[in-house]
Amino acid sequence: MNPPALPLLRELGRVDYEPTWHAMMAFTAARGPDTADELWLCEHPPVFTLGQAGRPEHLLADIGVPLVKIDRGGQITYHGPGQVVVYLLVDLNRRRLKVRELVTRIEQAVIDLLAEHGVAAGRIDGAPGVYVGLADGTGRPASPAKIAALGLRIRNGCSYHGVSLNVDMDLSPFAAINPCGYAGLAVTQTRVLGVPLTPHAAGLALVRHLSAQLTAAGPAGLEQ
Repeated sequence: MNPPALPLLRELGRVDYEPTWHAMMAFTAARGPDTADELWLCEHPPVFTLGQAGRPEHLLADIGVPLVKIDRGGQITYHGPGQVVVYLLVDLNRRRLKVRELVTRIEQAVIDLLAEHGVAAGRIDGAPGVYVGLADGTGRPASPAKIAALGLRIRNGCSYHGVSLNVDMDLSPFAAINPCGYAGLAVTQTRVLGVPLTPHAAGLALVRHLSAQLTAAGPAGLEQ
């Protein structure tokens, strides 16, 4: 059996959220069995997005940032300049992936990227995404901070939406929400952790790790 093909990369630059979302839906609706998978790399102007089962009360204050109600899973998050977003337009059936396995592979891509720069990161059960500060070696309770959020929609066995990684951005808008539905959840970014990557370089590195995870054989979540 031939190994899975590498997804195609589209670098979109900084683009408005809603037209990009609509383009993802149109791409997914139009794709056929031979349509190549794609990764869309971009940044967005400031916007809050609320998942299809999201609770509006997780928006704590109106700070002039638009709120868009969308069709991915999950609660509320923030996108803004200096955060890289990769949308995964992937045929799960063709890659023999279940949804949970795809989520695990996305998380692992972020974990592996951070590990390249000496940053330990991991998962929290029941809270998709990637976190740092899960253990500090002192015996005190961990103080996790979220560095990457993810949410997906699956239609006819194909995914869209994806993962966002905080790189070098204004984090203050996160104070106006319960990030991903968790009151008081801290957020951080790679710049604070000493990772010497610009948003564009971090985005390309994340695409590299996502591509490795999407073409890897064996159980999800194994380091490549």
